[in-house]
Amino acid sequence: MAKSNKVNFYEKEILRIKEDCYSNQWQIDTVIGLKNYIDNNFNEQLNLTHFSQIRFVSKYHLLRLFKTYYGQTPNQYLIDKRIEKAKEYIKSGKSVSESCYEVGFESLSSFSSLFKKKTGFKPSKYQKSNFR
Repeated sequence: MAKSNKVNFYEKEILRIKEDCYSNQWQIDTVIGLKNYIDNNFNEQLNLTHFSQIRFVSKYHLLRLFKTYYGQTPNQYLIDKRIEKAKEYIKSGKSVSESCYEVGFESLSSFSSLFKKKTGFKPSKYQKSNFR
């Protein structure tokens, strides 16, 4: 019985040390924090340098972490978020240009090409299809 207790104690200690030294919690908190930041600030001018400054981590490490956990880069996620919000704005009756600038794009032409690439529709066609 004494040998069993020793093994159990050592197993617990090994698991405790492993958790302390190799925990992924920091990584998880970092990428979730960044995702939440993008969700709440998608309409601002955001870039990888800014992301690394707010999360206090190298931009290249942050890029790899985000892609590992979410399957896309922070910029790809930002673009998807902006397009989804633009679709909501267009459906609610805002003009294409209003929607473009309100979600954080600086150029109507880049917005239009990204919108078409992501949705399969030009923004104006998408707008017309939602008013029928």
